[in-house]
Amino acid sequence: MPLPTAFACCASSPPAPSMICSDPGGRLRSVKSLVRSTVKIPHPSHLPHPIESLRRGNWVKIICGASFEDAVDVRNLSLVYTLAGVDCIDCAADEPVVNAVKEGIDAAMSIAMVNRPWVMISVNDDKEDLHFRKAEFDPVDCPSDCPRPCEKVCPATAILLQRVFEEGELVQNTEWGKLQGGVITERCYGCGRCFPICPYDKIRAITYVRDPSTTTKLLQRSDVDAIEIHTSGRCTDLFSELWNSLGDSLKNVKLVAVSLPNVGESTLPLMNMIYAIMQPYIKCYNLWQLDGRPMSGDIGRGATKEAVDFAVHLAAARNKPHGFYQLAGGTNAFTIKSLKKQGLFQTMTIDGKSLEKSNEDKQARPEQAYIGGIAYGGYARKIVGKILHKMPTLHGLACIEDHPDYLMEAVKEALTLIGMTEYACQNGRMMWCADVYGVLAYLEGSRES
Repeated sequence: MPLPTAFACCASSPPAPSMICSDPGGRLRSVKSLVRSTVKIPHPSHLPHPIESLRRGNWVKIICGASFEDAVDVRNLSLVYTLAGVDCIDCAADEPVVNAVKEGIDAAMSIAMVNRPWVMISVNDDKEDLHFRKAEFDPVDCPSDCPRPCEKVCPATAILLQRVFEEGELVQNTEWGKLQGGVITERCYGCGRCFPICPYDKIRAITYVRDPSTTTKLLQRSDVDAIEIHTSGRCTDLFSELWNSLGDSLKNVKLVAVSLPNVGESTLPLMNMIYAIMQPYIKCYNLWQLDGRPMSGDIGRGATKEAVDFAVHLAAARNKPHGFYQLAGGTNAFTIKSLKKQGLFQTMTIDGKSLEKSNEDKQARPEQAYIGGIAYGGYARKIVGKILHKMPTLHGLACIEDHPDYLMEAVKEALTLIGMTEYACQNGRMMWCADVYGVLAYLEGSRES
């Protein structure tokens, strides 16, 4: 049978105390049945399940967004992708956001027996990283006849402009009627698509660096498992400063990831310098996030090219630093196919030759896939977000499990992205399925027979 077209992960664990009071029509039971029938339970391993996924090349991380702080959406995204079996959920280093991730995970585990994904918080070492910025403008400065292209281009629906009302009446005269609203800060994650499209050049970027003291407090929580440090690749001084400021709090994490862009020939020396800074103090696993084209996965097929090219570039390099490797930046439904074309999907060899590893890597983990997995960001949020935004809300709040039909639709989308793997049939056989619809068709056929 053919291999699945996407990464697979997950294992079983005891569910959290149920948050679901009732299940009208048994619709939540249908979600549970789908998850149980499609999410792989891996063989027991001496390694933690997310690390075993990295070793095999099955790791999947969902990026809620290093700057995305909409707690309602983060909570529901976490619930859906936990049910779909991700290994890790990456979010902003912000306490309400981390709480939202935890709530989503707990709600998912009350619905189905799935493995608890690791929670990762993202921080930066300087203001040059695109993931740590917000768009800003004053709607009063916007001409009343502006066609508002910023609203249309924003993938996060983070820009809302409305005409001013006077005494309950909408101002109709566009010559003098003004706009109100602007950027919804907590929803903006800094993609930058609104900057060049503004016809009046009114939108500006506000950059920032996450507070190390806040990060340190978050790392002391038992429900934060990993940290990702974004670096611009310009130098290592700021990375070293941040690393030292985090100090003893790093002892609490299970994984340290470093996200960096491809800066050409200086990329590998930079990575080795960063690893030299970390090595004396790191007591856990480490991962390199190869950030191809940041925040562009929802654009289309071509967006994934830079991430795959980054992987190809490093595959040909010698003396790579210790650790796992994972793709990000432009990743979407086409990433797996592109990796397969390059011979980099779930493989420990390229063109029949073993990958070049450092001596330390050979001793520590001699058998591991070159590309440990993929992080999905904008694309993952887009395919589930279009469902979340259809739900009715009460005072801005909406729990997707209160709308089981939407939950089923969202879980299908998430499973289609992450991919299907082995699952047990009634006759005890094991079957490979390429997508969720194949699984659903099979299950429907089994019920009819």
